[in-house]
Amino acid sequence: MKTVQAERLHIGIFGPTNVGKSSLINALTLQDVALVSATAGTTTDPVFKSMELQGVGPVVFIDTAGFDDTGELGEKRLERTKKVLNRVDVAILVMTESIDEIRDWKTELENRGIPSILVVNKADLVDSAPLLEAVKTAFNVEAIAVSTVTGKGIEALRQKLATFGQNKERLITQDIVQPGDTVVLVTPQDKAAPKGRLILPQVQTIRELLDRGCITLVVQPEQLEACLAGLSKAPDVIITDSQVFEKVYPLVPKESKLTSFSILFAGYKGDLNYFVRSAHAIASLKPDSRVLIAEACTHAPIEEDIGTVKIPMMLKKRFGESLQFDFVRGHDFPTDLVNYDLIIQCGSCMVNRRSVLHRVAQAEEQGVPMTNYGVTLAFLQDILGRVSY
Repeated sequence: MKTVQAERLHIGIFGPTNVGKSSLINALTLQDVALVSATAGTTTDPVFKSMELQGVGPVVFIDTAGFDDTGELGEKRLERTKKVLNRVDVAILVMTESIDEIRDWKTELENRGIPSILVVNKADLVDSAPLLEAVKTAFNVEAIAVSTVTGKGIEALRQKLATFGQNKERLITQDIVQPGDTVVLVTPQDKAAPKGRLILPQVQTIRELLDRGCITLVVQPEQLEACLAGLSKAPDVIITDSQVFEKVYPLVPKESKLTSFSILFAGYKGDLNYFVRSAHAIASLKPDSRVLIAEACTHAPIEEDIGTVKIPMMLKKRFGESLQFDFVRGHDFPTDLVNYDLIIQCGSCMVNRRSVLHRVAQAEEQGVPMTNYGVTLAFLQDILGRVSY
């Protein structure tokens, strides 16, 4: 199975027009991944390319328009380039003539907490030593001189990227399970999932449990009681789909930990502590409150959709039919959140951690509580205190 894009190291390539950003991607990957041309502005919208990078692992390269793109279209391209920063794990800043080409963007990356690698390109055409020294003086970091023609510095850049890939390892189940634990997963079949497949959080969690040496049992909600009766002792952990908390909770032995896929992913992709604290804002909603539902998937809503149907229905039942809801999908997310009383994010299996943490930072900065689907459902069913996270 291929690594999904959300689990890959996202590498953004940034710089002015015609500094060789696209050529650099091609040199790193040893493929013609990005379109290369001497014409300024060849790269317009950000281009995402998923692949395996030797020595680094699964990555997504993001080729962007130049900083100095001009005109009305240029401004729109620059807006899209800046939006990409919300998803970037590490940035490569490319220059050829002066540190002024990347100075403002270096500051922007630092302000956002995004690590960057500075690259002086076209080392086959000019003496890169003065610019390397200028970078050292201005930023107190070592830039890498490269040539996409001769290959100079490409391996050094690849090795530098590998250090970020090595630091990316995170666990979905964190400290909730230990090697050798018996774990029961309750996996109702989502109608939105393609026939014959489990949904992504279930697949990823099962694989991680197997890798961690856990005894892993997978059942549907109707089979849980029989499964528990057939075990010689209570399982160490029960992980359920949040939508069936109501069915699962009464069956959970007191000595077993209980959690859900969505809650695990809240910690894996976002800030679970903030999500749990924010869930208590649900109790303060009023009939005229406004709630933002953020769904990372882009599939068309189905009749039983948790975000667009089930959660709004449960909240309206408790707080009144006049409760207002707005919905965003994919990577769309408002910059102005102050008019919302609550934000509810999905499990985020289809977006990377950087994207979710950016949203959390926006919400915290603007004083808006933000939680997620699983935490919301646990709170609404008064079992959040029983759930492990």
